[in-house]
Amino acid sequence: MEEYMNLALVTSAYGMLATTSLVGMGEIVTKEAFDWVTSNPKIIKASTIICRLKDDISSHKFEQKRGHFASGVECHMKQYGVSKKEVYEKFLQHVEDEWKDINEEFLRPTNVTNVPMPLLMRVLNLSRVFDVIYIGEDGYTHVGEVMKNNFASLLVHPLA
Repeated sequence: MEEYMNLALVTSAYGMLATTSLVGMGEIVTKEAFDWVTSNPKIIKASTIICRLKDDISSHKFEQKRGHFASGVECHMKQYGVSKKEVYEKFLQHVEDEWKDINEEFLRPTNVTNVPMPLLMRVLNLSRVFDVIYIGEDGYTHVGEVMKNNFASLLVHPLA
């Protein structure tokens, strides 16, 4: 499982998304900001884990139908001899713990010295997006009515 996670966290491309999300923020994004985001700080690592585990849970059934056996759920079931339900519970507990790490970065900003709050907010908001995308189903791979409605309410019919 640890071997899977080491590879899965890198291949999730979350780090790249977090880095590229800083582009266009103006002068607040300095070389030091890019150095910070690419150093895999606690908030980025926590966000990456949230994204990966939520994706693993929500896409598990579909991946098994198409014969994709190298999922985090399957690795965990095989390594620890537990049921799918137990893996889901463990992964969701891990996701909850990672949200606590993100909250800690905001409550104790000294842990992220010299990182402007808008940069932390960018990472937080990206984490929130993935949390919504992977609620109950893989809304990234299979965009259904829920995601279409989310985007419509955000972009087409926003609150004034």
